[in-house]
Amino acid sequence: MSYPDISITFLGTGTSSGVPMIGCSCPVCTSPDKKDKRLRSSILVQSKTTSVVVDSGPDFRCQMLRTNTKKLDAIVFTHPHKDHVAGLDDVRGFNYFMQKPMEVYGNEMTLEVIIREFPYAFTEKKYPGAPDINLNTLSEEEAFRIGDLTILPVPVWHLHMPVLGFRFGKFTYITDANRIDDKSLELIRGSEVLVLNALRKEKHISHFSLDEAIELIRKLGVPTAYFTHISHQLGKHEDVSKELPEGIYLAYDGLKLSL
Repeated sequence: MSYPDISITFLGTGTSSGVPMIGCSCPVCTSPDKKDKRLRSSILVQSKTTSVVVDSGPDFRCQMLRTNTKKLDAIVFTHPHKDHVAGLDDVRGFNYFMQKPMEVYGNEMTLEVIIREFPYAFTEKKYPGAPDINLNTLSEEEAFRIGDLTILPVPVWHLHMPVLGFRFGKFTYITDANRIDDKSLELIRGSEVLVLNALRKEKHISHFSLDEAIELIRKLGVPTAYFTHISHQLGKHEDVSKELPEGIYLAYDGLKLSL
């Protein structure tokens, strides 16, 4: 099956606290290197006709402004943690200029949290200027389409929480995971590019460590991989990059890929 050419922009590559972290004076948080400045994790996927963001965290407004995004067809959510949903209110700008609701996709658990966190967007009588959102429930078993993009959910585990990764053709994006079942590993196989979370070097209860992420990439045989959802504990971008195997890279805010 043919798939449209797409570009992927990393809007943010940091963990829930971002980098630098408030109150921290470690060498990473005080680094002058722009690649050590990480907003909360999110990507923008674009074809010639369709633009989709995966997750609208607390930095969503800033991310849309600094990429000069004028058109957005949908937001697709991985899971309902605050660092992935908190910026949803800022779709109001797109509502106003595009004159239509924002299409939002997520599993049932995620959409329930969105309704609870933004109740004013879903009341029968909304006040003027409230965000206009159309909710779409995803099945973990079925691919879905937004414009000319076919998107395949890839279920993964964030400790005990089910999280959705997403595959766009030969590109797969997974964040906030520490376990992937065999069935989902098969959904990833054949990807040319895999994005995976790698929080830090030490083991973590709900995220892949750097070594665990590298091992998984080797197991899958994906030729090119990028790490995201990075904490200040991982180390400086320049230092960690020198330690990585061939074909594996740290993503950074603003990085753009073309497939």
